[in-house]
Formats: sequence, C-alpha cells, structure tokens
Amino acid sequence: MGLWDKLKGELIDIIQWTDDSRDTIVWRFPRYENEIKMGAKLVVRESQVAVFVNEGRIADVFQPGTHTLTTQNLSILATLKGWKYGFESPWKAEVYFVNTRQFTDLKWGTQNPVIVRDPELGAVRLRAFGAFSMRVVDPALLLRELVGTDAQFRTEEVREYLRQLVVGHLGSALARAGVPVIDLAAQQLSIGNTLAAVLTDELTPNGIAIAKFIIENISVPPEVEAALDKRGSIGVVGDLDAYTKFQTANAIGDAAGSTGEAGSAIGLGLGMAAGQRAVQSMTTPSAPAGPPPLPAAEWFVGADGRQLGPFDPAALAGQARSGALTRDTLVWRNGMAGWIAAGQVPELGAAFAAVPPPLPPR
Repeated sequence: MGLWDKLKGELIDIIQWTDDSRDTIVWRFPRYENEIKMGAKLVVRESQVAVFVNEGRIADVFQPGTHTLTTQNLSILATLKGWKYGFESPWKAEVYFVNTRQFTDLKWGTQNPVIVRDPELGAVRLRAFGAFSMRVVDPALLLRELVGTDAQFRTEEVREYLRQLVVGHLGSALARAGVPVIDLAAQQLSIGNTLAAVLTDELTPNGIAIAKFIIENISVPPEVEAALDKRGSIGVVGDLDAYTKFQTANAIGDAAGSTGEAGSAIGLGLGMAAGQRAVQSMTTPSAPAGPPPLPAAEWFVGADGRQLGPFDPAALAGQARSGALTRDTLVWRNGMAGWIAAGQVPELGAAFAAVPPPLPPR
C-alpha cells in the first residue's frame, strides 16, 4: 500500500450523528486530526442541522438530507478556501450538529415568592411551578451566543438561565393579567401563552424559542389559603344566625338522647346558653316605634243644605267649640243608615263635653 493510499484511508468520508441522550442540543463531530475528503457523504437527519465552521468562522449550514460535499454545495467554504475550477482536495473543518427538536423536559419554579397586588386581597405572595419546552430556531446565532467551542452543549447548561428569565417575567405577567388570585386557575393557560411569547422575544437574539409554557400550579401562603377556606365556608353556610340555631337545636337533641352525667351536663350547658341568648334578646332595647297612625277622617256634616267634610273626631270637636256643630246638626259616616242628629250619636259625646250649655234667659 502506497503512502497516498494510506492517507486516503485516514480521510473522513461519512459524517453523521445519532442522538441517544435526549438532552444534547449541540454535538461536535470528532475529527481526531483527520481531514474531510472532498466527495464525502454528510447525513443530516430530521430535527437536525449541520453547521460547518472553518478557522473559527461559520461557513455553511446544511438542512436534513444526504449531501455530497463538493465545491458546488460548499459555496461559502469554497470561497474561503480559494478553491477554483472544482479543485478536489481534503480539508479540515469543524462540523456541529444542532438538534432542532423540542426539548420538553425543562422544569421551572419560584424559589422565593413573587409579590403581586390583588384587587380583592391586596398584596399577596405567590409561588408557582411548571414546565416549558424550547427549540433552536437559528443554529448560527446559538453557536455564536451560547455554545462557542463546547463539544457537547446540553440542556443543563442553559436550564438555570432560562429559569431565571421565567421567574423574572412571571411577576409582571401576573400583574398585567389583572386577574384576582381566586380566578388565576381559570387563566393559567392564557398567562402561559403570554409568557411563552414574551420569553421567545427575549431569547430570539440567542437563536432559541419557547414552544410551550405550562403553569402547573399557583399557590398562596398557608395562612392566606386558610382564610380563603373560611371565606368559602361562610359563603356555603349562608345565614349564620339560622345556621347557629340549627346547630344548637341539633346539639340539644343529641345531648338529650345521651345518658349519664356527661349528657346531663351537656344539656344543662346548652340550655343555659340558650337562656342567656333569650335574656339578651329581651333586654336588648328595641328600635323606637314610629308615630301612631293618623285618625281617620270619616264624618260628614250637613249644614244649610250643604254637605261638609269629611272630618276626623278632633276636627268635629273643634267645630263643636266654635258653635258650627250643635247637637241638632245632622251627621253621617260610612255604615250608618241615614243622617242623624249629632247629639244622638254616643261616639260624638266627647265632642260636646267641653261645650258650655246655653246661657239662661235674662
């Protein structure tokens, strides 16, 4: 075997990568000082992109498919190397395979609570956790901004950075939503979609997009949760006074049905409590009553062939004192068969009580 045949055997003629790690974003093809020969086969599978880097500069990017490396499809690299007229010579270049599938095993959570102003509860501390998926949308930007010369760039190297971005934007997203804490569960999907768009805009200069953002749970401190439970219990009970009476009646019945000194003591205690409530209800001053109803104006008077009225008893007494109403004046009210002299109506006796008798003749 000649020297040239030996060197040809050391040239790389197939470049490919199969990922079995599930968390590798970028993988650099190992050359081990071997050169890639012109005419080699490049196999780029679905959800992959191959990026050629020559002397520290990104030269060519290949999409999924099988490519034969020639000066025709390595146009940028051919220009950099100065190849002309289809010059067939081996070269040294770094090949990075970039995984463009979704990475769905990314979790996030708030180590410290996020303080938001709730329209009903005021300032509230919230904790939240969930998951999100990311994908590479611009391999060249990713290599320039985050990967550098890393031979194997994994999700763990960017997870903490993404988590910090999520937490940094979570508080403002919850505040802009304007949703009360008790209604956040119904709005988690829309808030997650909003956060996905905001984070994608933030990560676009790095060549990364957030494909899906999921909020699994938003929780409040235990004391706030207990207060909300009490508030919900009050709403379920409704009329507290009626509920208290119902509970007291049931307790008295249970105590009466029990035997022994314990049952008697319980019944005695409940009876005393009920008695105290009864005494309080009797001793509590009642609200002042309103004025008595106005007297009914029901009497009619006949004078000089005219019907006057109606008059109430007090008005009739005034008529009697003025002399306009005498015992012989005809009166009537509803229920009487006809007109009758006022002096013959016993009810009007009080109207004439203060009227002096006629003066005796001189």
